Amino acid sequence: MSATVSEQRVTAQRQTRLIAVRRRLIRLLLHMLVAGVGILFLFPWLWLVSTSLKSPEQMIAIPPRLIPDPVMWINYYYGVTYVNFPRYMANTLIVAVSVTLARLVSCTVVAYALSHINWPGKRVLFALVLATMMLPAQVTIIPLFIIYSRLGWVNTFLPLTVPALFGDAFFIFLMRQFFVTIPKDLIDAARIDGASHFGIYLRIVMPLARPALATLAAFSFIWTYNDFMGPLIYLKDRDLWTLSLGMQGFTQRYGAGGTALGAMMAAATLYTLPMILLFLAAQKTFIRGIVTTGLK
Repeated sequence: MSATVSEQRVTAQRQTRLIAVRRRLIRLLLHMLVAGVGILFLFPWLWLVSTSLKSPEQMIAIPPRLIPDPVMWINYYYGVTYVNFPRYMANTLIVAVSVTLARLVSCTVVAYALSHINWPGKRVLFALVLATMMLPAQVTIIPLFIIYSRLGWVNTFLPLTVPALFGDAFFIFLMRQFFVTIPKDLIDAARIDGASHFGIYLRIVMPLARPALATLAAFSFIWTYNDFMGPLIYLKDRDLWTLSLGMQGFTQRYGAGGTALGAMMAAATLYTLPMILLFLAAQKTFIRGIVTTGLK
């Protein structure tokens, strides 16, 4: 009997070890798969950085090489000077930061009114807000341009920033879905204590909505930072151009060959850095906001 029991124990231990080894192998394979997909998506950016450090001869070399030799750091000097990078970056940040801050205020106020205040027609208005998301942007380009031109806003940052003060349908929907998940007991307790709607919004709802606010800020900044159509329509003076327009103007002026290509790749690399740094700084809050928004 004792021998049989010991054999069963040995067999059970072997099975446990096999299961553990299988799990580790599966995890290793999954990690390798995720790493491979990540490298696949990261490769275009790595090639961009590599090209920004190559000489014109290395750019057209066959077979192509990922690691430049020698490293041409001077391409970054050309990229910053040819494109007037500091001015365009400043203009882009002014517009992107202004729009992001405006949406953080306007969209959250509207979302709070649609989620925690009972008033007639609330659902109808929310449906109309969602309906505007189905309206193509191309439909409103000409009417908006006529309005802004009569107001004298063309060739200024106002057409790009002021509309953000009136909210955005997508971000209103995003914040409203998150605000609905906040327990009503907290809101009712604050009302019993005598808090106004503004006090509830500022002291209770907004601190609890940090993940969703980070998501709103990240999306809004990235979309505004990369916007090309808006600046193309409303900005005429080169000193007011954003980076998207500056990169396009650089291509039209210098072409895309030789030294100009290295400078353009260097400017494009610098162009992507703020978005990468923003995501790395707020990735945990950003991902948490995407996951939790809309869950009730």
